Order: sequence, then C-alpha cells, then structure tokens
Amino acid sequence: MKQRRRNTSKAKGENTKGLLMLAPFLAGLIGFYIAPFIVSVAYTFTSGIAFRGRFAGFSNYASVFESDVFRLAVWNTFRFLAVSLPIIIVLSFFIANSLFKAFYGSRFFRSVFLFPLVVPIGAIVMFVNVFFSETGVLNTILMELGVTIEGSWLFGDRAFWVLVMLYVWKNCGYNIVLFLAGFNHIPTEMYENAAVEGANKWQTMRYITIPMMRNSFFFVFVISIVNIFKSFREAYLIGGKIPHTSIYMLQHFMSNNFANLNYQRLSIAAFFVFAVIFALVFALYRSWRKSGISF
Repeated sequence: MKQRRRNTSKAKGENTKGLLMLAPFLAGLIGFYIAPFIVSVAYTFTSGIAFRGRFAGFSNYASVFESDVFRLAVWNTFRFLAVSLPIIIVLSFFIANSLFKAFYGSRFFRSVFLFPLVVPIGAIVMFVNVFFSETGVLNTILMELGVTIEGSWLFGDRAFWVLVMLYVWKNCGYNIVLFLAGFNHIPTEMYENAAVEGANKWQTMRYITIPMMRNSFFFVFVISIVNIFKSFREAYLIGGKIPHTSIYMLQHFMSNNFANLNYQRLSIAAFFVFAVIFALVFALYRSWRKSGISF
C-alpha cells in the first residue's frame, strides 16, 4: 500500500514537472496563436471592433464572397495550387530518385538543389526582374534569335508561369531532401530480391519504391500545400500591391485590406485560407489512411 502511494505521488510529481516545462510553450501557443485566432473569427461576425462592435451575422461573409476581387484571388490561388503542386511533387521525386543513386558528383548536385533555400528572396526577385523585364535578358536573347515577345513577362498573363517557375525552383530542394530521407528507409534487400525475380525498373518503381514512399509523399504534399500559400512574398515583390490579375492571390487581398484597416474582410479571408488548408490536409490524410498508410 505504501509502495503504491509512493508511486502515485511520484507520478504526480513527474506530471507537475512536465506541465511546468510545457508552460512556456503553452503560454506562447495560447497568446500568439489561439487567442488571435479567436479574435480574428470574432471580427468576421461584427461590424466594428471585435467584442465591442455590433453583431453583423453572416453579412460580412456574404459581402466578401460576392466581391469580384475576392473571387479573382480565390481563382488564382486555386489555379496556382492545381498547377504548381503536381509539378513540384513529380519533379522533386524523380530528381531525388536520380540523386539517391551513387554517381560521381551526386553530393554536389544535392547541394545545388538546396542553394535556393538560403538565397534571400529579395535577391531572387531582383534577378527575376532583370531577367524577365520587357528589356531584360530573356527578351534580348529571343530578339537575337528572331523571336519577338511583346510586353513584359511580369505584367501580363505570362507572370503566372514565372511565379510557378519561381515557386518550384525555390521549394524543390526541400522536397528533394524529404524524398531522399524516405529512400534511405527502403531496405536494399527488397531491390535485390526484385532483381533476382527479374523485375524491371518500372515494376520496381511501381511495386516497391512508390508504396514504400507513401509516408514521404504525404509529408511532401502537406509541406508543398503550405508553401504554396506562403508564396505571397514572391508575387508581392514581382507585381507589388496591385499585380497583374493572373497573380493576384488571396494574400494580396488580405494585405490590401490590412492596409485599408478593413479587419472584417481581412479576417474572413484569413479564416478562408485556414479552412482551405485544413480541408486539403484532412482530405489527403483520409485518402492516405484508406490506402493503408501508417504513421
């Protein structure tokens, strides 16, 4: 009986120490994430300052969703997601698969693909402006080849594809690292047995590599989705507050409403982004679980 009491008191003491160690993290989580999120959601239902303004119901949501500017931002954001996500997943996977095989210079190429992660975004955008401007390097080269491109690449419909290229180039290296970590967890015996059984490269890829990389695919998908919604810096530095309509994203909508002190519209857009990311990740998680993924 005494031993049980000692064990119980010891467990309580350990729980207390654990809570004390978690206290700074919990305080930061509540103060910088949960509380602002609650205030932001409260803003969406008021016509003034949160907790003080008049309750407006869903009228703010109706006003935002009926806005042509908001619809344009949503369309461009989902278009950017639909185009960029498959490109970066497929490209980073096959590059990682090539780099995983030992060959002369493989370490050098791994470093090259990580280089964009450490380059300041300001330097990247400055290079893009010099390269893709109306009198930039690309148009000059094309003119020398006899190809005439009217207008700037950054202030026309082609700006969307410049932004896609910039996103893929900057974030591909991180995905490659994640895929390489997944390749390292595949037992080499499986490939050796497949070679003995006479499996070709496509069969090995389909029945061994891809099934064994499901966890890595899930994590890369989630990280890529989050990074897509973080591509505002590139779009903002390329096109400014009011860029070409092809790259006017939800982040532009939020930034402009923040500048105008329209916190209701800003909060609705922010909550919409949160809901979209949560829905995408949840749907991805459910589909991966049904396919037999284990974490």
